[in-house]
Amino acid sequence: MTQTSRPPASILATDVGSTTTKAILIEKVGDEYRLVARGEMQTTVEAPWENVMIGVRKAIRRVEEVTGRRILGADGRLIRPKRGDEGVDLYVSTSSAGGGLQMMVAGLVSNISASSAHRAALGAGAVVLDVIAVDDGRSTSEQITRITQLRPDIILLSGGVDGGSVQYLAALAETIVQANPQPRFGSTFRLPVVYAGNKDAQDMVQSILEPDLEVHLVPNLRPRHDLENLGPAREAIHDLFMNHVMAQAPGYGELMEWVDATIMPTPGAVGHIIQVMARDYGANIVGVDIGGATTDVFSDFGGTFTRTVSANLGMSYSITNVYEEAGFANVQRWVPFAIDEEAFADWVSNKMVRPTAIPQTLHQLILEQALAREALRLSFVHHKSLARKVEQEERGLGAWSSKADTVSRSEGVEIIKMMDLDILLGSGGVLSHAPRREQAALMLMDAFEPEGITQLAVDSVFMTPHLGVLASVHPEIAAEVFDRDCLVRLGTCIAPVGRGRDGRPACQVTVTFADGRKESFDLNYGEIRRVELPVGQKARVALVPQRGFDVGAGPGKPLEAEVHGGLVGLIFDGRGRPIEVPTSTSERVAKLTSWIAAMNAYPLDVLERYQRENPLGGPAVQAKEEPKRARFRLFGR
Repeated sequence: MTQTSRPPASILATDVGSTTTKAILIEKVGDEYRLVARGEMQTTVEAPWENVMIGVRKAIRRVEEVTGRRILGADGRLIRPKRGDEGVDLYVSTSSAGGGLQMMVAGLVSNISASSAHRAALGAGAVVLDVIAVDDGRSTSEQITRITQLRPDIILLSGGVDGGSVQYLAALAETIVQANPQPRFGSTFRLPVVYAGNKDAQDMVQSILEPDLEVHLVPNLRPRHDLENLGPAREAIHDLFMNHVMAQAPGYGELMEWVDATIMPTPGAVGHIIQVMARDYGANIVGVDIGGATTDVFSDFGGTFTRTVSANLGMSYSITNVYEEAGFANVQRWVPFAIDEEAFADWVSNKMVRPTAIPQTLHQLILEQALAREALRLSFVHHKSLARKVEQEERGLGAWSSKADTVSRSEGVEIIKMMDLDILLGSGGVLSHAPRREQAALMLMDAFEPEGITQLAVDSVFMTPHLGVLASVHPEIAAEVFDRDCLVRLGTCIAPVGRGRDGRPACQVTVTFADGRKESFDLNYGEIRRVELPVGQKARVALVPQRGFDVGAGPGKPLEAEVHGGLVGLIFDGRGRPIEVPTSTSERVAKLTSWIAAMNAYPLDVLERYQRENPLGGPAVQAKEEPKRARFRLFGR
């Protein structure tokens, strides 16, 4: 691993994903760093290749083709350092190949130590396969079977406050030993167990687990009921995965020799750049990455970072799970035409068995984006339930608390407050590659329901993992490229919170532009209004909410603020919170069409013609559009 002492003039970064390996080239152009080129290739960790470096080299060759410069020498290795128009100064990489970091966590109490361990593993970039706890309702034999079947890369064991009982920790350790978990990679490799529990039980746990497993001791992640310390466990997990677990995977030994910084798990790298930008902007940020199989949500609120993975909510491989969990009624409320439930269920099933298919018609695009709203909404509900902070409370002599209060403080308090959210960032194909940026903005607004004043943005080409690992060595360069080339600013959403009657004023608005122009209007309840404000421009808004409505200063209290423009501009969302969509088909279609028209989200002429000619939802999707498709019924209909 080579270290560079001077700022690099050229940077190569790769993300070895589960299906695709992506390479980007960043160079210093004048006084600033910019994205120069990007290349992709299929990941080659599995048979018949079984060597990640084949995909890495081919992705880099794609960058060479685009730029016309040599990065790899005749021997297939990086040309280092950069010489003229050849080679690069710095190389970094992330990885989620082979399914990424897969972990199990174990703790004494499900909603205390096991919950903290769960958050620690997620924050390290892991997919948590299962959470084992003494009180999880399963027998010891069931827990043993589960551990044996899943074959995690690492197990995180926690539980007990420092100085507390060790009896149940011994039982958990015995359960793990009896399961005899085998590593995914490397037949002679001992599976790592990170112990982050009661420090008084360290020797006992180590004696039980070794020599069958490799034990790594870190400070207790819950040294007291009212204190949480996740950092040491996260760092140990990260180090173990990249330097020990992935070193056993085919081709990673060579990749580790190439890089100039420790390889990071892809989700961990995305979380890192979110934290860097939250610090640099001084902002509360929520980021979401919606993929084919999973949806990851990241947040940094008041310096507390949280990541969650909704492993069954994605837009291709697990799209039927989205539909099953959301239900037809919730998906239908985002569709501006009548649809047949049975035909729609068949279409969703066919989408699952053809996961790489993309929408070919406006009809299919609207259906897919309706499902995306529900995947995002459900993932965010899951995220908010885990985004908690354990608050330390000082008590004087004679202070006491009820059992309920003690339990509440042990579990932590929810930290996501939508009125305090500054930036909402979306990534993933359905958001980043939406045909119109207005569609991405509307999906984010519908799914997350931001309150008050919130900036909306999307990742242009999914560069966040590359920039996250780059931020570990050059945070200022990563932040510069993130702001200039990664972040696509959609604009600012201004949403009064409250309930009212359709068509009645919810808030008086005055927008003052940089050139002194002013635009004033009443934002009526139930409507969306847009004001053009290009990327890079700012304006001031004066908001006077009606009684019962809040824009951030309190119910009925006026607020003035500076807002940022974007490709969509300023979006004034008067739909209240939560957003209510009419249940009758005719009213729903009319209301959604009005919002679509205000946002210019879809071509209205095509949509209206479709509504006229197909009053019952148009031709049966699964049969008439593609006659050769098989019909699947996965929902008991």
